[in-house]
Amino acid sequence: MTGFTRRQALKFFSSAVVLASAAKIPAFAQSDRKLGVALLGLGNYSENLLAPALQATLHCELRGIITGTPSKIPKWQRKYGIKDANVYTYDNMDEIADNPDIDVIYIVTPTGTHMKYAVKAANAGKHVWCEKPMAMTVQECQKIIDACNKNKVKLSIGYRMQHEPNTRRFGEYATTKPFGDFTSVFTRAGYAGNGFPQDYWRMKKDMGGGAMYDMGVYPLNGARYLTKMEPIAITARHEKSHPEIFTEVDETTFFTLEFPNGLIADCGTSVVKSFNKARIECENGWYELNPMSPYSGVTGYTSKDETFNPINGMQQTLQMDNDALAILKDTKVMVPGEEGLADIKVVEAAFESAANNSKRIVL
Repeated sequence: MTGFTRRQALKFFSSAVVLASAAKIPAFAQSDRKLGVALLGLGNYSENLLAPALQATLHCELRGIITGTPSKIPKWQRKYGIKDANVYTYDNMDEIADNPDIDVIYIVTPTGTHMKYAVKAANAGKHVWCEKPMAMTVQECQKIIDACNKNKVKLSIGYRMQHEPNTRRFGEYATTKPFGDFTSVFTRAGYAGNGFPQDYWRMKKDMGGGAMYDMGVYPLNGARYLTKMEPIAITARHEKSHPEIFTEVDETTFFTLEFPNGLIADCGTSVVKSFNKARIECENGWYELNPMSPYSGVTGYTSKDETFNPINGMQQTLQMDNDALAILKDTKVMVPGEEGLADIKVVEAAFESAANNSKRIVL
């Protein structure tokens, strides 16, 4: 993605106002103050999505970077006007505690490192925004939550879909039930790749690589969010068509979630199969997000011939403004650490089930 032109910046700024209205949040906080955000990890997601999205936010702005690759620093400083005093490495990031320019550290590194850096950020007294999946284990998730609570900083997990208006609209249907009670749930998220270099982190088990960690939280969290229920059991199986490539991690995982009322969610994720959809069947109709989670936009449909088009703007802009407002107004964040932990509990059970020949695991 190239740098923003002035016209693009104005377009995204206008979109941010629209996004704020769509999410039923005030267009401006009571204070004109903006929060300073430092991105920790300058890979593709930070470079091509978060940094551009921050150019359109109303309540926060990109002020700092934390990286393990010094060669990236000059480009980022030139492009975003980041001061020398706001540039850190992973080794000296503790010094950020003394920097009043930075209010938030957004963790955008591989999943296997989230706990380490999130705890460091909290101990530095900075609010923590952590990309999903939250961490590798339930224990790691709890350590992040404990560190944030101890240091009295807010913790938000980067589930951008819970900020996306069409997803939120259908999430409300779990309560309002315009189509009656649920009868079935179907969620899928995957992309048709054929693997990465073997030394890439997404091919490493201990770094959080593989389908279930990389993409699985979309169908998993989608099923939980759209039903507003917690699963009581899971049965999972791995499907491997490229064993010579995926030597450490899963390439496709299918799993069923059982909910307390007997509802079953049929879920799947893959890094070699392309699918992206969430569909809820009810007694008197259906509704679906198709596609359910791409950066380019989420479209909603219902059996009443309704179509809900994607937002005009970047989902990450809305997400970060919502999270910033929670800090500025000292209110509850929309996606707290407990939400990330709940998903990882199910992810761990999925691997346990698959390792035991799809044995049903009670959660």
